[in-house]
Amino acid sequence: MLRSVVKEAKSVDEAIKLALDELEIDREEAEIEVIEEGNKGIFGFIGNKNAVVKVTEKVNIVKITEDFLFPIMESMNIDAAIEIEENDDEIYITLDGDNIGILIGRRGETLDAMQYLLSLVINRNLGIYKRIILDAANYRQKREDILIRLANRMAEKATRMRRNLTLEPMNSYERRIIHSALQNHKYVDTYSVGEEPNRKVVIRYRYGN
Repeated sequence: MLRSVVKEAKSVDEAIKLALDELEIDREEAEIEVIEEGNKGIFGFIGNKNAVVKVTEKVNIVKITEDFLFPIMESMNIDAAIEIEENDDEIYITLDGDNIGILIGRRGETLDAMQYLLSLVINRNLGIYKRIILDAANYRQKREDILIRLANRMAEKATRMRRNLTLEPMNSYERRIIHSALQNHKYVDTYSVGEEPNRKVVIRYRYGN
């Protein structure tokens, strides 16, 4: 959780400095709220009030991500570079290095598990929700391309055979790719059935029995 302190001093600047020193951060790493400006009172001492500030440590996505991922990679003897891109809705984190396949796992299961845990850690600190995408060696894009080709191939098969087809179990991210790929198809539509982790996409032939 984010650290925060309230400090009181003769001036705002002095109170801020006390807070920054206690948190051991620089000013650019802090959110500063002036609670009381303070004043010197009459003749400099009658009715004088101290300044009061609240200083909160800013969320450092890079540090949070590195603190989470580096121990995992170190335990697996993996040396990987981390790149982070952030926008209003999501944070995209990419890993690249030798032996990175270990972090991906079978059909991305290890990568998905790490993404889930990292999402919990980051969003708990942010206090607002952002979608976290963790990728390694461009696995997500490669997997998306494979799934789009699968969706189109199975849609053609369903149309040709004039019957519904059920795909193998997929996680929610992969199911969304299938649904999106076929949302404007002329002859089929899609829906999901089953319970996690065995939920599947059904490709339904619209004009079948």
